[in-house]
Formats: sequence, C-alpha cells, structure tokens
Amino acid sequence: MTADTKRIKVTLVRSLSGRIKAHQACARGLGLRRIRHSVEVIDTPENRGMVNKIHYLLQVEEA
Repeated sequence: MTADTKRIKVTLVRSLSGRIKAHQACARGLGLRRIRHSVEVIDTPENRGMVNKIHYLLQVEEA
C-alpha cells in the first residue's frame, strides 16, 4: 500500500438485524460492527462490490 492509494470511508447507518446473511457478511467483511461505526477501506473492486451490495445500509465518502 502506497501513500497515493485511494481509500473510501464507509459508515453503517442502518441496522444489520433481520438482513440477509450475505449482506450481514459483507458488512462484517468491511469491518463494520455497529450503527454509526465508520471504517476506511482501500478502494478495490472487491470492496466496491461489497459496498454496492449493501449500499442501502451505508453512507460512503471519499477519504
């Protein structure tokens, strides 16, 4: 990872309870644990795929 690696900040804004197990797994895979928890992840196609899958639960910002 270099200094110019692009990152995105994702924040969980809706609850994971009652969601599809695959969607819960995506949130955990991104490192999100609870509502209003934010993490910065590297902007890779894999991470973007997880973000796109659970976009309705997240707030995404360029970091």
